[in-house]
Amino acid sequence: MRPRTIIAHRGEFVDALHLLRKGHVLVRVSEAAGGCVLDGSPVYHSYPTLARYDLIREFDNPHGFANARYYRLTERGREFADRACKAWRRRPLWQRLAMRLTG
Repeated sequence: MRPRTIIAHRGEFVDALHLLRKGHVLVRVSEAAGGCVLDGSPVYHSYPTLARYDLIREFDNPHGFANARYYRLTERGREFADRACKAWRRRPLWQRLAMRLTG
């Protein structure tokens, strides 16, 4: 049995952090409808980790859809995202590509 990892897909996780740092909003809809969307792209693996470690927080969006939930980075999430994105950019390109392919 494969051990459960904290971050299911590192490439997606760093991409989500990067977009959230830029002010984009994570939108969570029902699991039946596809889960989460960030900047028009589906987020398959990162939401549970972002929520579990209090990196994102739900906010009220009166102009949004009634059944959707909207999330932004918390202060803790912003600090973490800054460190994680810097560490990601310091890795050689081949390592970043390998992590994207393997999760």
